[in-house]
Amino acid sequence: MTRPPDTHLAGRPRAAYVLPTSMEKPRILIIEDDELQAEIYEDALSDFELFRACTGREALAMLPKAAPHVIILDHILDDGDLGLDYLPELKEALPHVPVVVISGAIDVHEQMEALQGPRRAHYCLTKPVDIEDLRRTIATALHECGEAEIVRSFESLERSRRADIHDLLSRSTDRLSRQNEILRMVRDASGRPNISALARRFSVARRTIIRDLHELIRRGQLPSAVYPPWEGEGEHDPGDPNPTT
Repeated sequence: MTRPPDTHLAGRPRAAYVLPTSMEKPRILIIEDDELQAEIYEDALSDFELFRACTGREALAMLPKAAPHVIILDHILDDGDLGLDYLPELKEALPHVPVVVISGAIDVHEQMEALQGPRRAHYCLTKPVDIEDLRRTIATALHECGEAEIVRSFESLERSRRADIHDLLSRSTDRLSRQNEILRMVRDASGRPNISALARRFSVARRTIIRDLHELIRRGQLPSAVYPPWEGEGEHDPGDPNPTT
């Protein structure tokens, strides 16, 4: 496990997050002051490239040198540091890197706070850490979080936008088709259009037919006398046997 020397960072830039290639060992930054606990992590995670910091400030200084793919963050650190106090800065520097908080000294409320919000941790594990649980969590974080999580979010957003566009185009096509049919029916008819009958014919609300007529009038396809804009939806249509329809 390597520990680059401390470096003070002024105006700390965001470190670049790069997904590990198939030939590259994923890098894990372990923020832990206890030597025995650090040795446990080193043995359990020997398949990864490990870096260690004893304080939150030291960890922040290391980020530009070797941006990790996962961060393990202990809560109680050297010099009275509290790991969760550094979580916002860690996520600001590496917003897409999953953080695993490990501690036996945080209550349920603090765990909930750590796991919520834009600068959140992805996981909270309690001490003493179950080694197999830790390995599973790290494996899940590497495969499901970070860049993979961002890609899935963009794909979901793209699917949603495509669905919205398709729905908008479909509704626009339906409206134009209905208006063309209304135009054909009304233009060749004598007398005023029966709004309720047209609504039943096209299985839409009466206000939809009224809006269609006003659009046709506005586009100059029908004369304004067909349905003057001051006529309300509640007016009884000529020839409509049911005024309440």
